[in-house]
Amino acid sequence: MTTSPTRRLRALAGVAVLALGLSACGGGNLGSDDSGENFPDGAINLTVGQDPGGSTDLIARALANPVSDDLGVEVPVLNRPGANGALAAKELASKSANGQELMVMNLSLVAITSLTVPEDDAINLEDYTVITGISEDDYVLVSNADSGLNTIDDLKGAGALNYATTGTGTGSQLSSALLFQLAEIDGTAVPFDGGSPALTAVLGNQVDVASIQLGEAMPQIEAGTITPIVTFAADRNEFLDDVPTAVEEGYDVEVAQARAIVGPKDMSQDVVDQLREAFTKAFETDAYTSFNEQNLLRPQELDGDELTEVWNQSVETYRQLTEEYGIDLGSTE
Repeated sequence: MTTSPTRRLRALAGVAVLALGLSACGGGNLGSDDSGENFPDGAINLTVGQDPGGSTDLIARALANPVSDDLGVEVPVLNRPGANGALAAKELASKSANGQELMVMNLSLVAITSLTVPEDDAINLEDYTVITGISEDDYVLVSNADSGLNTIDDLKGAGALNYATTGTGTGSQLSSALLFQLAEIDGTAVPFDGGSPALTAVLGNQVDVASIQLGEAMPQIEAGTITPIVTFAADRNEFLDDVPTAVEEGYDVEVAQARAIVGPKDMSQDVVDQLREAFTKAFETDAYTSFNEQNLLRPQELDGDELTEVWNQSVETYRQLTEEYGIDLGSTE
């Protein structure tokens, strides 16, 4: 059966229209608006790669309201837990780069979880547009207050120990593994899904110690139910200034958690500038400042270029440390 000239012309026209549409979208993420003149166009989704109620989720919700007020659109927080945030990050990478899809990304996902997966599966900051840094918090090694484990020397003399971590490929795991290796402490990692269950395991004497983010550990420290042994910061934490750092104790272990707002790759500079301005205003609100203080968070409100440089340095540092000391973080798969 032959095709009429009219049908052939219609088919060719359809192909031409499709080609023009794809060309207008650009080669990368579909639907990006280079001008930014129509931004924002509806709700801006702010995804969190962890469960509701954790530190990253609470930070996202503390920022969503003031950003929503400033931009005049809804900013719903969407939880997409899985693989320490990798599931949410991979979904984000496939979204339109028009500024309507953002994520609160954790440093540990880029710098530590990446050490536990094949290189092709690792989350690379270069595959995203960094809007702004948010904040940073320290890890603290804690024990049950009744355990008698108050110092690193106590740990070294206690024989084989179990240490809880907040999951494979996390700063909690890396900080503990490095300390136990450098201090020659016989220890076995017991991974949990987050800080709350790891802390519960310490309180219930299911494990001997755990490296927990300070904001999550502080209520129990203040209640006297757990004992802080060391922090993993470069300097003593202002909120826990009577507790030494691992570095002070002679062990070069510096591991911290940090977070940033990111979007899909190749977002227009105008949209990035609008979002950066909105988040900067949110950082300056009394409500958010109080939130940071209550949760013992240090501002790390760097612009995209500055944050990328700092995080990439952490990526290299953590990789070198694990290679130098033979640290095997296992696999998240």
